[in-house]
Amino acid sequence: MTTLQNRLPTTTRAVPDLPPVPRNTEPVKAQSPSLVILVMIATLGILAYASFLLNPVSRGDWLPYTLVIIAETVLILQALLSMWTILSASQDPRDFAFHDAKAKLFRDRDILRDGLTNDPSRWDLYLDESEASIDVFITTYGEPAPVIRKTVSAALAMRGTHITWVLDDGRSDEIREMAAELGARYVRRLSSGGAKAGNVNHGLSLTKGHFFAIFDADFVPSPEFLIETIPFFSRDEVAFVQTPQTYGNLHNVISRGAGYMQSIFYRFIQPGRNRFNAAFCVGTNVIFRRAAIDDVGGIYTDSKSEDVWTSLMLHERGWHTIFIPMTLAVGHAPDTVESYTKQQLRWATGGFEILFNHNPLSRKRKLTLDQRLQYLVTASFYLTGISPLLLMVVPALEIYFDLRPMNLSTTVVTWVLYYAGFYVIQIVLAFYTMGSFRWETLMLATVSAPIYLAALLNVLTGKEQSWSATGDRSKMSSPFNFMIPQVLFFVFLLLTSFVAIFRDIDNEVLTLATAWNVTNTVIMGSFVAAAMREHVSLSRSHRLTRRPITRTGATA
Repeated sequence: MTTLQNRLPTTTRAVPDLPPVPRNTEPVKAQSPSLVILVMIATLGILAYASFLLNPVSRGDWLPYTLVIIAETVLILQALLSMWTILSASQDPRDFAFHDAKAKLFRDRDILRDGLTNDPSRWDLYLDESEASIDVFITTYGEPAPVIRKTVSAALAMRGTHITWVLDDGRSDEIREMAAELGARYVRRLSSGGAKAGNVNHGLSLTKGHFFAIFDADFVPSPEFLIETIPFFSRDEVAFVQTPQTYGNLHNVISRGAGYMQSIFYRFIQPGRNRFNAAFCVGTNVIFRRAAIDDVGGIYTDSKSEDVWTSLMLHERGWHTIFIPMTLAVGHAPDTVESYTKQQLRWATGGFEILFNHNPLSRKRKLTLDQRLQYLVTASFYLTGISPLLLMVVPALEIYFDLRPMNLSTTVVTWVLYYAGFYVIQIVLAFYTMGSFRWETLMLATVSAPIYLAALLNVLTGKEQSWSATGDRSKMSSPFNFMIPQVLFFVFLLLTSFVAIFRDIDNEVLTLATAWNVTNTVIMGSFVAAAMREHVSLSRSHRLTRRPITRTGATA
């Protein structure tokens, strides 16, 4: 059907220098047969590897064997549950109700009557014959003004009548003036209680819209955001619609690794959770029904991972949630060791909080069995990041103490075949989903164990984690301030590799332990090298900043 929104200009408001917004790039229909076959092969590989490890005949010395069993058990269980979720991702949440509501979203006659044909951001939105009032919150906390300006400009330009609010916990006069200049409303709190969740709740106390969207300061929304999400609310039980975090700044090793780590999650895991009504909010690029949030007492404020906690509260109250694998906002991935560390620490702490403080398997939780399992996967996911640390110790035990995880009767070829059945197929699956081998993802997954261990200790000891925005660059410091454990472990691996190589030369045979340890050394070394490049770049930037200005305005 040809409607006014199809025939008229899509936007007239100026949006300066926005990054390209890829649209409809992710699959939104049933998974391809080749993916299903690949997932099934990967599942068989996981089961074969598990049976090999648990076979008493394979068992070697107790210490390294125990380390391997603990680490691989976590990885195997997570992998199996991920395969289950991926195979479930064949359900398109766009049903008849969605398409019907989308077709009736605008009233062409009213737009023509009011002379708004060239201003789509002022077209009233209707849902079930009623006008839908929408507030758009942009939460800020010290991000650079140019970054916020792009997001606010894009939010104002979204199609459909809405009010854009800048919720500034950074308390910046520059941001207040910018919001006024662009036409957005500005809110500054007297305190920062509740961090981002408190900021949003404060915004809700000042607004009355039936729906509210949230964007982090560095996520630039597409003009189509409201058009693609609001129709889902024609179903009264829908609490929120979440869209992916897509990154437009994959310019270095850290940002590429951090960005690609999310690809499988957003392309396959979150869509799979739609089947179980277990898709959860990720804090940005999301739109809520206000009544649902009112029903759970506001955005959850007792955790820095307010997004997943709020989702859990909503699911326990029986609300439905929807994830659509369509890029409707493009943002910034963490591109420094500091920002990556803080982001992962925050996310992991939120997961462990659920695991230890709100166990989803408890009989007290009002969740379905599928939802319990999905939240258990979420809560325990970051244990997979600690597992590589245990596995990296195993070669050293053989090199220094002649302790082996596997029985001496197990040949290297046998071990490699089973190992490849698990890990190589996982890499092939990742290659298929991302289109190429992303070694940066493997590197970050291997070196992040200290971050997740810190998160685990924070939760177990009740230590409060300070809040910082991912895009805040105002207090950047050397990356080595955040990776002392990784540097020390790299030195240990490097020395162990030298010892192992000299041992093998003396014995005139290359051992698996040596090859394994050298591989770990290279992976850890690549992270240290990336940090060194970042440190040099940061030092150069600081020198230029501090250089005195001459009377003519040139730097001395």
